[in-house]
Amino acid sequence: MIGNDIIDLQQSRLESNWQRKGFIEKLFTVEEQLLIKNNEQPEIMVWLLWSMKEAAYKIYNRETKIRAFIPQKLICNIRQQNDLFVSGNVTCDKNIYHTRAIVTKNFIHTIAVINENELNNVIEIERKEVVKDSNGIPFLSSSFNWQKPVSISHHGQFEKIVCLSS
Repeated sequence: MIGNDIIDLQQSRLESNWQRKGFIEKLFTVEEQLLIKNNEQPEIMVWLLWSMKEAAYKIYNRETKIRAFIPQKLICNIRQQNDLFVSGNVTCDKNIYHTRAIVTKNFIHTIAVINENELNNVIEIERKEVVKDSNGIPFLSSSFNWQKPVSISHHGQFEKIVCLSS
């Protein structure tokens, strides 16, 4: 299973005032709020954590078919952060989703998977290859009647469609 989320940082600045009263408290756990508060770039940390939650939620929704606004049930943990990527995990109920995010000056793109080694098997595909089932869940479909889970994310000027290569 795979999930992904992309955040157009310029668009998020136009659409969301993350500093408004109650915004952080509504979406993030106390530990996540501390990560935001203590970060040199709190705005980037807000959107990184949100992107991790969104990517993991796409897998959770695909697995459970539960559609709900549950940002505080999706608990983020950052394990490694360097100039190339940020890796971590998101826990929801007893499920653990492994994440890897790329943070640029223009966007944040996060991939989530169930098995951590699958992070090395992520590929981008074109939208024309994607179909959705009756629940609106996207798949890569073939003429041989097989379906492969894909994840679609778009925000502002950016779109990413990903699946696992194996």
